[in-house]
Amino acid sequence: MNQIASFSAESSPNATILILGSIPGKASLAARQYYAHPRNHFWPIITELLAIDPASPYSARIESLKLAGIALWDVVKSCDRHNSSLDTKIDKNSIVTNDFPGFFLTHPNITHLFFNGLTAEKTFQKHVQPYIGTDGLIYHRLPSTSPAHAAMSFQEKLESWRILTKVLAKTLCV
Repeated sequence: MNQIASFSAESSPNATILILGSIPGKASLAARQYYAHPRNHFWPIITELLAIDPASPYSARIESLKLAGIALWDVVKSCDRHNSSLDTKIDKNSIVTNDFPGFFLTHPNITHLFFNGLTAEKTFQKHVQPYIGTDGLIYHRLPSTSPAHAAMSFQEKLESWRILTKVLAKTLCV
């Protein structure tokens, strides 16, 4: 079993949306980048939805997210995981969550949480939500962009993720 740790949040203080994964996979940890696995659909979906050049460097894609008012983070700060990228290989007893009370204090405009898959949502519900005030936050579970979630095609995932742009449009009008 390997001890792994997530990255710092990619965010700006004016973010209105927080996208949460569970914890980075092996390819992401090696690259030190969110969603670095070449078959993960996260960046192809985000670049399509936000009209970002998919060939742009990671730093530019992150900056585009921030400019759109989107923060990116993981629920889990650290945990033990068998030599795998699969969420099912996480030792549930080893989970330490990120500092959400601190995050929400410094990001008071967050109104929507988008969970990239079931594990992120369930982990947040179990380890974070009962201990912090999340009144007023709106939750959305989206299909995982992981290549392990092959039950849905890219197009099906893209259609599900389109709610992100609808929420962005509403938050810009408020």
